[in-house]
Amino acid sequence: MTGLGAICALGHTVREVWAAMREGRSGIGPIESVDVSRLRFTNGAEVRGYEPARHFEPNRLDLLDRFAQFAVVAAREALADAGIVLTPELGERTAIVTGSCVGGQTTEDAGFADLYGAGSGRVHPLSIPRIMANAGASWISTEMGATGPSFTVSTACASASHAIGLAFWLLRNHAADLALAGGSEAPFSLGHLKAWEAMRVVAPDTCRPFSVDRRGMILGEGGAMLVLEPLETARARGARVLAELLGFGMSSDAHHATQPNALGPVRAMRAALADASLAPEQVGYVNAHGTGTLANDPMEARAIREVFGAHASRLAVSSTKSMHGHALGAAGAIEAVATVLALSEGVLPPTANFTAADPECDLDVVPLRARPAWIEAALSNSFAFGGMNAVLAFGAPGRG
Repeated sequence: MTGLGAICALGHTVREVWAAMREGRSGIGPIESVDVSRLRFTNGAEVRGYEPARHFEPNRLDLLDRFAQFAVVAAREALADAGIVLTPELGERTAIVTGSCVGGQTTEDAGFADLYGAGSGRVHPLSIPRIMANAGASWISTEMGATGPSFTVSTACASASHAIGLAFWLLRNHAADLALAGGSEAPFSLGHLKAWEAMRVVAPDTCRPFSVDRRGMILGEGGAMLVLEPLETARARGARVLAELLGFGMSSDAHHATQPNALGPVRAMRAALADASLAPEQVGYVNAHGTGTLANDPMEARAIREVFGAHASRLAVSSTKSMHGHALGAAGAIEAVATVLALSEGVLPPTANFTAADPECDLDVVPLRARPAWIEAALSNSFAFGGMNAVLAFGAPGRG
């Protein structure tokens, strides 16, 4: 991992996002982009102060939904951070793999409002290219001149982690020499928020993962992209190696559309450890899926206990969703950035908003304050509706 880019409720750049995480500062607040008078919840983790015209020309903005804008903004930062300029030759060997759960939700909702609500006989003529979930990957590829493999994964809240893991496998299998991978999401439209309201899993106040008084998740938005390249290539060009992606595991619960089951996450974590050739005792930190819902958190705690055994009591486990919200298809990418920086900077991001421990979540959840710690390896968990599980295993820079 040689380059990072991120934009979310915590900031518009990786530097801003990481500073907020280190401070344990939450980006959750009143939703401003949607009239919440018809909603039972009023808080979200929006990207505040974002001005699209600062990033895109007017003719380009007509083609880009907000979710795709976030993908391109994050990709630009990641590539610049890696110090890479794509030549035509390298572009042919560069993969773009993105994740998105709902694609151009803002455009779709606005079109339906015009068509069904206002009685309009037409929708925006560019609705399809704005709505398609692969718009982020397509526009990154076009702007960067990346003509290698380019595709989008949509596995609900595991989308970005699946994207990063598959990009990793593309490199390992020599199908590409460089990859930009991550995810983006912009779910703040009235129709989509009403759908989440109907599920009754959104907290009325804030996200408190692993707390005994947690009341649910908080929706977030944003995007994050990571640059992946073979270690020998990075070293040969004198690149700064932030962390190593060592392994990737995935599984399916085959259980229930929305209710989690610990067996699937256990299989995915074990698969990631096996793919990375890591013993459980080598892992010092887990960036948890940690949604703050009543069902997820104790399930994840049980799964971690099952995988790590007695070592689970020595693990640090935190949920950064307590700060940037649940960004759905982008969540795994934002959390991968947090995990990479935890390894690179020797600081474990905290679980913000924590109040009191839940006996069913008996883990060291790094409550409220970041913790200095140099660790050898870490996992980043993503467990999605539909029973889709993806786990990334990272190693500290220079371990290999």
